[in-house]
Amino acid sequence: MSQRIIAAGIVIAFCYWAAGLVITLLASVLLAYFADPLVELLERFRVPRGVGSLIAVLLLLALLTGTVWVMVDRVNTFAEDWPKYRGVLASATEAVESRIAKFEARFREIAPEEKGPRPVVLQDESFSVRGLLWRGLGSLYTLLLLVTFVPFLVFFMLAAKSDVWHATMQLFPPTERTQVKRTLEAVSGMLRSFIVGNLIVVSIVAVLSWIFFWIIGLDYPFLVGMVSGALNLVPYIGVVLAWVPPLVVGLTKYTSIWAFIGIAAMLSFFHLIAINVLIPVLVGKKVHLSALAVTVALLFFGWLWGAMGFVLAIPITATIKVICDHVAGWQPVGRWLGG
Repeated sequence: MSQRIIAAGIVIAFCYWAAGLVITLLASVLLAYFADPLVELLERFRVPRGVGSLIAVLLLLALLTGTVWVMVDRVNTFAEDWPKYRGVLASATEAVESRIAKFEARFREIAPEEKGPRPVVLQDESFSVRGLLWRGLGSLYTLLLLVTFVPFLVFFMLAAKSDVWHATMQLFPPTERTQVKRTLEAVSGMLRSFIVGNLIVVSIVAVLSWIFFWIIGLDYPFLVGMVSGALNLVPYIGVVLAWVPPLVVGLTKYTSIWAFIGIAAMLSFFHLIAINVLIPVLVGKKVHLSALAVTVALLFFGWLWGAMGFVLAIPITATIKVICDHVAGWQPVGRWLGG
């Protein structure tokens, strides 16, 4: 038992200190699973796997580049109009701060007075600034790794899939290879279902949000709809995060509180449809995780890798569950993760 705890500690330490490397590898694996059906389809038309892998990677890059170009064009337009939003936000912030100050003043009136001078706590500002700088450099380093190495890793993973599969089988005794093959097939099906299903759900919610914002006359409906739709699927807090972009943009257009309540209510409705209808149909057939397991995974991987941890938490946990379900002695862990 102690050896397992030590091994788990070593793995967690490695994942923490080598975050850029691990995130790059995991992101490449997810993209490879996403693109593999296209490569297999091209193989049926007698296209060599290497050529099909190259076509799949180029299509992924083209899709990503087109999405970024469209979003950047909208963001540039929004940035030109940012001063008017900044003024409204500043006024709203001042109003909130004024109310907080009044509340604090009333609280001091009823709170007992402290006897003696308050201790003065000095804060090392240079340390916090330096810490933020290092954190920013770390995020930039991870981003550069993703942008630079992921396309090559995805291509090699797709092109050498059969060789990697065969080499993986050779790592296990002949008596266990059938079970290992079933486990890998289950993991492949789960990851593919998770990636494709979530992509479809995000697209549906984003398009619905875009149409809704266009109907009510909100500025920048496409940009706000895409961002709000993507945030809507963040576990637990996504429904609140999805409110932020349209409410900020709507500050210069709407003066009634009911308009903002209506926007929040409609986005909450989209969230409920996605969580209770779309995700169970498109994703839930393959991914069976309990709410507790999802919460713990989000907290742990969010602490470990920040924003990317929230993105990778569920597929990693679901993969662990599938492996536990197929390994003798680990089935209780799989049942716990599945609730």
